[in-house]
Amino acid sequence: MVSDTPATSTPLGRGIKHIGIGKYGSKPLTPELLTDCRVALTDPSSHPLQRGAFLGALLAKGMTPEEKTLEAVIGKGAFDHPTYFINKICPDLPEGLHPIATKLVRGANLQVSEAEQLGDYLFGNGVCETFRGLAASIMRVRHETNEEYQGLMRAVERTYSPGFGPISCADRPLVQLAEPFDGVEHSYLITPLLGQFFQKWGYGAISMVGRSGGPKFTLNALDLYMNLGCQFLQSNHELDTPLHSFGWVLDQKALSPALNRWVDRRTVIIKRPFLATLEKVLNPCHARILVTSVFHITYQMKMAELAMLAGFDGVIVLKRGLEGSLAPSTSRSSGILCAVRTPKGHLFFQHFEGDAPAFSAFRTETESEIEQPQAADNARLVRRFMTDGHTENAEFDNRVQFAHALYGRGLTWIEGQLQ
Repeated sequence: MVSDTPATSTPLGRGIKHIGIGKYGSKPLTPELLTDCRVALTDPSSHPLQRGAFLGALLAKGMTPEEKTLEAVIGKGAFDHPTYFINKICPDLPEGLHPIATKLVRGANLQVSEAEQLGDYLFGNGVCETFRGLAASIMRVRHETNEEYQGLMRAVERTYSPGFGPISCADRPLVQLAEPFDGVEHSYLITPLLGQFFQKWGYGAISMVGRSGGPKFTLNALDLYMNLGCQFLQSNHELDTPLHSFGWVLDQKALSPALNRWVDRRTVIIKRPFLATLEKVLNPCHARILVTSVFHITYQMKMAELAMLAGFDGVIVLKRGLEGSLAPSTSRSSGILCAVRTPKGHLFFQHFEGDAPAFSAFRTETESEIEQPQAADNARLVRRFMTDGHTENAEFDNRVQFAHALYGRGLTWIEGQLQ
């Protein structure tokens, strides 16, 4: 931010938090917040990303008559004339992007090629940050389509570092582990132990990690792997070298500096844009199976579909993991959705519920909440379990064993379908 005010505390930041919930849950601005945001939109020190994200959320939500009065600070009739609106708030946007910008403002979905062109700008060096905030916010509030994700994915792939090209040197099929990069605030991660589990099945495990773009900043998989002292993957050519018992780890900043730059933007935009989903399904190492998770159950099938678009042959998507992580809940209705694309191109899907009788031994009435979990403590538990098969923390041990049973059931099904 231009000032020392946290992004979430500025008038526009508070406005984004209030209205940028999603197309089924957004609320009108309060009169007080409306007044504050009107002033902020004319304040040259307001962050252009927040200006764009706020207006994008407002447009995608649909405006009340009171909210529509904000057009007075942009230009009379701006909200009813998309081309005029874009010219007013994004005067430095390249002319070639205007048709796409206008389409977004009108509420239309983008075709794959249009989303690809948009992605090239979002990840490029163009100067208009207001448009980046606007586009990301509009797509998030109205929900991105698979076609848009596919185009954005193609654009991201062009930003990969040279070491992550079309060739893989892996000497075994790969499983990619990817959970939300913002991690957890009240629990421990088990990701390296899942890597070890899949390695014992004969796969190479790759964990995708990166800096947290928020809203959580306490503990994530990158913190955990750093505390485990791992060497991060720098190139696909390293996939034929000896690896840790938990596999390889790929940090987003090594994969794509352009993606890594967006982490700072995301803290300003506040709400999680398309990247929170997209970064988990990218497949730069040409893995066969993706193991990922969703916080919102409605996104479980979406993640499976995106995994197929990214070139995975199989995917396991966990629902209701602890804080959205790959660690299944033992007290809530956790479970996995498995999907495969067979060699003949057919798609098959299968659910396995965590409350099925086969998993009853792992079920608990409640689960502990850990205050401010520390990466060093998490790493110590992981090392102990890797070495001894148990720790002094019975709840942690039970969760890992449940995860092994649940993911093992899914992997057995996937392997049966792919034979």
